[in-house]
Amino acid sequence: MKPGSHEAEWREDCAPRRVLELFSTKWTSMILHTLHTLHGGAARTGVLERSLPGISKKMLTQTLREMESTGLITRHVFETRPPAVEYRLTPLGNRFIEPVEMLYAWGRDNADALDALGARATSRRQGRS
Repeated sequence: MKPGSHEAEWREDCAPRRVLELFSTKWTSMILHTLHTLHGGAARTGVLERSLPGISKKMLTQTLREMESTGLITRHVFETRPPAVEYRLTPLGNRFIEPVEMLYAWGRDNADALDALGARATSRRQGRS
């Protein structure tokens, strides 16, 4: 592969692939959106769980850990009994809000096109009769 060639644009560590990898789980973008839109950038675990219908406790914990390890959020443990944990968007996490919100706005504006799509085999979405 020659530097600057078309093939180089799609190497495994290229920016488009890294963005798609970041959002390969729907929950990452939904947690970013929920923290930003509903909770002003910070929320406790239980609040997030109640704000995200359909997410399991295991998936929430797994996604939050992954987001923390990538630097999108930070985890703060309060010295209370029982201990309380709050997750906050980092400056890096805030940089991802704009594209997430643009994508969600596009989805709302184009719901008819999304409705016209056939259901994917892995989708939980109910088909239309």
